Amino acid sequence: MLTTDPRPPSGPPESRAYAIGDVHGRLDLLDALLEQIAADRQARPCAREFLVLLGDVIDRGPDSQGVVARLRGLDDPTLHAVVLMGNHEEMLVRALGAQPQRLRDWLKFGGAECVESYGVDAGDVAELDPAAAAAVIRAAIPRGDLAFIDGFADSFRFGDYLFVHAGIRPGIALEHQRTGDLRWIREDFLDSEAAHPLFVVHGHTISERPDERPNRIGIDTGAYASGVLTALCIEGTGRRYLATAPLIRSV
Repeated sequence: MLTTDPRPPSGPPESRAYAIGDVHGRLDLLDALLEQIAADRQARPCAREFLVLLGDVIDRGPDSQGVVARLRGLDDPTLHAVVLMGNHEEMLVRALGAQPQRLRDWLKFGGAECVESYGVDAGDVAELDPAAAAAVIRAAIPRGDLAFIDGFADSFRFGDYLFVHAGIRPGIALEHQRTGDLRWIREDFLDSEAAHPLFVVHGHTISERPDERPNRIGIDTGAYASGVLTALCIEGTGRRYLATAPLIRSV
């Protein structure tokens, strides 16, 4: 049976967080949503503000390079930005690092669009020996971009909220969570009605609208295919959404 704290989760005092779902190479949507966030911040001043990207900022969509450059270029000292490591970033880091044998799987799983955005012909490199293919791709992606991606965080706590890419393993203390679960978990987390130590905000699993449950909220609205990139704004006990298109509501 689901058991929850009767008190609603809350962010820290005098603080606001904007959490953005899976961008997946859609620079156009990211730019549009960041403009909305900028307008929202101007209209509703707040002492401390955070911007959290929930992972999978690359792959599938047409402009992973542009998304990475946009995020690297965030330089507003009044907005603390955090980018989380998704399963797609993990695949890139592994395929271009110690596990080039995983490169073809990554290319099939959305990495082809990523390397194409850096000027690499995905079809050509797929025919190469994996180690050689990885070397070609590493040469095309600026070292700064690779270091930036490799430095993404695993999670971010905001008051009573925990931001992660995929979810957490129910029944496991937060300090003992495996990074594999934080980046890849689905059904064991999604189907759980357990009260987690913190209220979880995640991406990774696509839904037509924010998937609001008593113990979690999923905000991956499938931007690369749907054109809808969603941000959840948390301030105190309040929650609201910004999106690049009207969110589909249940009947």
